[in-house]
Amino acid sequence: MKMHHVGLWVKDLEKQREFYEKFFDVFSGKLYVNKSRGFRSYFLYFDSGAAIEIMHQETLAESSHSYQEAGHLAIDMAVAERVDLLTDKIRAAGYRIVSEPRITGDGYYESVVADPEGNLIELVADPGR
Repeated sequence: MKMHHVGLWVKDLEKQREFYEKFFDVFSGKLYVNKSRGFRSYFLYFDSGAAIEIMHQETLAESSHSYQEAGHLAIDMAVAERVDLLTDKIRAAGYRIVSEPRITGDGYYESVVADPEGNLIELVADPGR
């Protein structure tokens, strides 16, 4: 088995799509629209085949629903240098760095950044590779 995708509820579908395309080299599928439900989504695909589905629904946007229910995404960067480079690139673009690059208690090298709506993204390198 392998993971197919993770879904994130978002308020601004286009801004989120642009962020992930710019920093994570994903490519976007076609916009899916279900007019009767007020639902729209994009699948954002990594070269590995895994994907992020960013989803927006008008009824949720109008409610007090929390959009940050997934906890975090973890993106495998393969090596520490790539964690550092992407963290700096995201910082330079004005986005929030939640946790600077470091070695965690379980031995991973990682930083944590926030997307435009505050969803947390771990940039991870496994030193055991």
